[in-house]
Amino acid sequence: MRTRVIPLAAAALLALAACGGPTGADGPGPSAPAVADRVEPLDGVPVPALPVTVASADGVNVTLTDVDRIVPLSGSLSEIVFTLGLGERVVARDITATFAQAAALPLVTRGHDVSAEGVLSLRPSVVLAEEGNGPVEAMTQIRQAGIHVVVVKGAADLSDVDTRIAGVAAALGVPEAGQRLRQRTAERLDGAKATIPAGAAKPRVAFLYLRGSASVYLIGAARSGAAGLIEAAGGIDAGKEAGLDGDFVPITAEAMAAAAPDVILVMTKGLASVDGVDGLLALPGVAQTPAGMDRRVAAIDDGVLLNYGPRTDQVLTSLITQIHAA
Repeated sequence: MRTRVIPLAAAALLALAACGGPTGADGPGPSAPAVADRVEPLDGVPVPALPVTVASADGVNVTLTDVDRIVPLSGSLSEIVFTLGLGERVVARDITATFAQAAALPLVTRGHDVSAEGVLSLRPSVVLAEEGNGPVEAMTQIRQAGIHVVVVKGAADLSDVDTRIAGVAAALGVPEAGQRLRQRTAERLDGAKATIPAGAAKPRVAFLYLRGSASVYLIGAARSGAAGLIEAAGGIDAGKEAGLDGDFVPITAEAMAAAAPDVILVMTKGLASVDGVDGLLALPGVAQTPAGMDRRVAAIDDGVLLNYGPRTDQVLTSLITQIHAA
């Protein structure tokens, strides 16, 4: 049976669901023409109304009087800032900000660790951070240097997209632009959900996090962050349904048997790191699952899968297309 791997490549995000052709043991089939991986800013450039005081997710009230030099410490936050129309004020990027408008900006992370020296060298007026950004020492050093840091609550569900956009827009003094982006995003998410086939059965989908070069092979559990996306796409998060606890657990034959997925969801780089579907099927228990026996794999680009931001409708549309494929 031919493998069904339909990646949402970063280079095809402006298409509604830019999917490649089927891929089998003989190699990849034809793929869609690449288009630029770009975010879509709102019309017009908003003018921040300052000062503003906002409640950071770490429990600190932050008063901002200047947002001329913004450093977002995640790809998701970068997407929100650029889509609000404030991209010209962004002076650095995190390694997960892969879209074209941010590509030339200097990196201020090593792997997923924040470089305090890198951030401070760019003289930011505000740093937008996620709850998980670290190490703690680096974040403390940035604050002790007098830089305003606004921490944004993490996301695990589609409803968090609206909250995150509102929070970033409020912190940057552009609530009206935030409201417009929230409305546009909600409409697009509703449009994506409308593409779920009527009467379709809910496939069990297991999210696997793979990094073959580091021998990291994990299955998403109840708090992996993928459940909200899978459920919005009309599926069942197999790891959550199987009662796997925490964020991720190691892939074992027992864990895969408990999850029993109909479809396996992976990130594109993760799939490449195990040498494709054949390498994926060699992991413990994977080949014995319904998904493994049918070689049903959904792949979405690393940079957008769990971003829960303005491009999540495109991720959702692609995921719906893949997990409900005949």
